Formats: sequence, C-alpha cells, structure tokens
Amino acid sequence: MSPSTMTILLFFVALILSLIAAAFSKPKHKKLPPGPLALPVIGHLHMLGNLPHRSLQHLAKKYGPIMSIRLGNVRAILVSSPKAAKLFLKTHDANFASRPRVQASEHLAYGTMGLVFAEYGPYWRHVRKLCTLELLCPSKAEAFAPLRREEIGLLVLSLKKAGEGGEVVDVTNKIYGLNEDITYRMIFGCAVDDGRFGLKDIVQEATLLTGAFNIADFVPFLGPFDFQGLTKRLKKVSKTIDQLLEKIIDEREQVANTRSWKQGQHEDFVDVLLSLMNQPLNPNDEQVHFLDRTNVKAILLDMITAAFDTSATSIVWSLAELLRHPRIMKNLQEELQSVVGMDRMVEESDLPKLDYLSMVVKESFRLHPVAPLLVPRESIEDITIDGYDIPKKSRIIVNIWSIGRDPNVWSENVEEFFPERFMNINIGLRGHDFQLIPFGSGRRGCPGMQLGLTTVRLVLAQLVHCFNWELPNGLLPQHLDMSEDFGLSLSKVKHLLAKPTYRLI
Repeated sequence: MSPSTMTILLFFVALILSLIAAAFSKPKHKKLPPGPLALPVIGHLHMLGNLPHRSLQHLAKKYGPIMSIRLGNVRAILVSSPKAAKLFLKTHDANFASRPRVQASEHLAYGTMGLVFAEYGPYWRHVRKLCTLELLCPSKAEAFAPLRREEIGLLVLSLKKAGEGGEVVDVTNKIYGLNEDITYRMIFGCAVDDGRFGLKDIVQEATLLTGAFNIADFVPFLGPFDFQGLTKRLKKVSKTIDQLLEKIIDEREQVANTRSWKQGQHEDFVDVLLSLMNQPLNPNDEQVHFLDRTNVKAILLDMITAAFDTSATSIVWSLAELLRHPRIMKNLQEELQSVVGMDRMVEESDLPKLDYLSMVVKESFRLHPVAPLLVPRESIEDITIDGYDIPKKSRIIVNIWSIGRDPNVWSENVEEFFPERFMNINIGLRGHDFQLIPFGSGRRGCPGMQLGLTTVRLVLAQLVHCFNWELPNGLLPQHLDMSEDFGLSLSKVKHLLAKPTYRLI
C-alpha cells in the first residue's frame, strides 16, 4: 500500500471515529460562545486562510466579539473588541496567563524554557524578572542610548551617500540591518561587521514558522505526515539556531575562563546569563529553578527574536504609510524642523516633545500591529465570562488587528491612515487602553515595550528628519504595495524601495 493511500485511509478512519464520538458525547459546557459549524476532525482550520487575522475579523462580524471555534481538537476563543479584551487580559488575567505547548515552541524554545512561551508559574516569573532587570528596564534602555546613536549615525551616513549617487535604496534591508547591529551589541556586546553569527535570516524563518497554524498542534495524529512541511522546516532551523548559539556560548566561555566573574560587572546580557548558570534563580522558593545551558540558549533566542523583528517591522510599516501620505510626511517634517532644527540630528531627549510623531506611531500600530493576534494564551481553569463558559485549556486568541479597524471603536475613516485621530485623546500604549494594545496587556504583556518604542520613534524620526524620500520609477504613493505576510509578526510582503535626499544643513 502506497504512503498516499495509507494517509487517505487513516484520515477516513479518524473521520468515522470522530463522528461516532460526536454522536454519543454530551457537551461538557452548557454555553460556549457562538461560532460557525465545524467540520469533523479539522474543525474550522479550513476557514483561516493565508491571512488568519482578516478571516477571523470577518467571522467576528457575524458571531460577535467573543467567539468560539474549534481548531482540530483544540477549543479556541476569539476576542475581537476592547471590552472583551479587557475581560480576558485584565479582569481575569490570572486565569489566562499561561501559554499552550505547540510544536514550534518545543523545537525553537527548547521545550518552553525561554520567556515568551514558558508556562505561567515560578520559572516564568523569575526569567521575566531577570530579562527585565538585565536588558529591558528603563535604566538599561537609557544605557544603550550611545549605542543606538552610533548605529543610527552610520545608517544616516550610508543613506546620505546613496542619495548623493541617486541610488534607489532597499529601505527594508537597511532598517532590518540596523536593528540587527543594535541587537548584537546589546545582547552579545559586539558588532556584526563580519556577519559571523548569521542569525538574521534564521530568526525571520523562525518567526514565520512560530506564527503558522500548524496542523500537528491541532490534529496530533496527522502530525507525522507533515502535510504543510512545517515540521521539517522547524527541525532544520532549530538545528541551525542551536549550533550558532552553542558557538556563541563556547566563545564567551573561553573568554570567561581568563577572568573571574564579578556580580554586576558584566559586559553584556550573555555575560550575565553565563554568570548565573548552575545557580538557583529562586533560592528562597520551595521549588528551586536553576539556569543550565539549555535555559540560557532559550532565553537568548527569545531576546534576539523579539529585538530583531518587531521594531524593524513597525518602522517599515510606518515609513511606508508616510510615503503613501505626503501630507502627513510634511506635517511630521515640519514638527521635527520646529523642535529639533535643521542643523542637527534627532536626539532621544527630543522624543517627548514630538507629539505628532507619537500620533504617527500610534496610528501605525493601530493599522499594522506587529503581532496581529498577539501570542496565544491558554486558560488555566474553567471560567464563565460575560455569560459564556470558557473551558480549561482553551486557546485564547486576541485579534488586535481587528480591534484596530473596528468602526465601533474608531468611528469614521477606519481604514485610513490618519494620525490626527489621536489628537486630544488620551490613549496610551502601555496596555491600559484596550482600543490599542500592540504590546499586549497584563501579566504576559511585552516587557520590552519601552525599549522597542524608543527604537521605533527614534529611527523613524531620524529617517524623516534627515531625508526627503521619493518612490522609484515614477511610482505614485497610492500605488505602493501594502500586502501583508502573516507570521508571529505581520511583515510587509514587498520590500520598501525609495530614493533618499539628505535635507539637513
């Protein structure tokens, strides 16, 4: 019997068994949230399409802001309004603070030993505290200011030279390259001139695979067949990442052997993690957790992935929208000229004074949230919310892309890029205003929000202040391709190309 015939036979056997089970089983929960009828075995997986955030928005319009679907064997609750998001991420946050175990996190997060995919509990709390204190807190963000200034200065010089030669620049590559250089220096304490680590493309592949709806996570018996080819890709990228992280740690340990560690006197984040290896993270707790080599690799990968991708993606979307809207670009340049002047570059101390820049960034987050479905959560216990029964182990998916385009929230011109909508409206980005939560909210909100927001605002301000931009080949602003590529982060399919002209005195 051929493998394809065996696959078909197994599928039909599973289909028959699931129909029999459905016919004789009684519902465990009295009132689930509404949702469409599900197919046997796969549930609603077929309805997700290539852009799940858009497909789920369409379903929410019919079934409401709290909706129930079945992804294979997994019950998923879709949240699509600020009021509903507040219930799940604030009012009942503690019950939805865990993460589901999925194939991507098993391969790429070393069995959920990092920060992003770790289950809720003491280990996660201690790792979050460690990452916050040693890399993501405001004092660290401030300490990295000279590093950012230097790397951004190099980018400006490169763009200025390209502009003098009349070159069309791949702005996407430039921005991602800048983020890569900043990340290497923050985490590894070194530049990436020779590209010896080569993590950029690998991390982008990992991000894409992590965001994919993997059939193996929802219909486990189909996992071995790897119909989507995701398992093969996950194993390949996992092996490559592990080899690179091993190389990095080996090199750093060789350096460490030549000196003695002194608490609080480390050069970078890798030094800190290595200094804590085999030491208890929480010596006063009943259950003591230690950092071993695997934990260190998992935490490093989480920090690298978050730093690489999110800020760069936001900057690209923001600049693309400014190129599509010359009026808004002009308004922002006028603010920068007024506040900063034309005789110097933007400093981080200027950012609090740039109100229109803040509105532009918020509007970009509204229309183009980097994580359109956030990172899924999982319910720890059965709970009733807004009259609906939410079963234990339900997958909680918050569609912030849909919230950002809800006409009931944002009134008119919801699809238009219009920063002025934030004028005289006190909506922040710290997860307290559920109309706009690009960094999530509650216990599992992004701990690197301040660092990421500083990078996005500073780089965007610098690109707009230092240069005028022109689309190539006579391309009209309204014809700029804004197609999306879905993954854990929502990136622009086509790279942003433009011609810069230096404008400072």
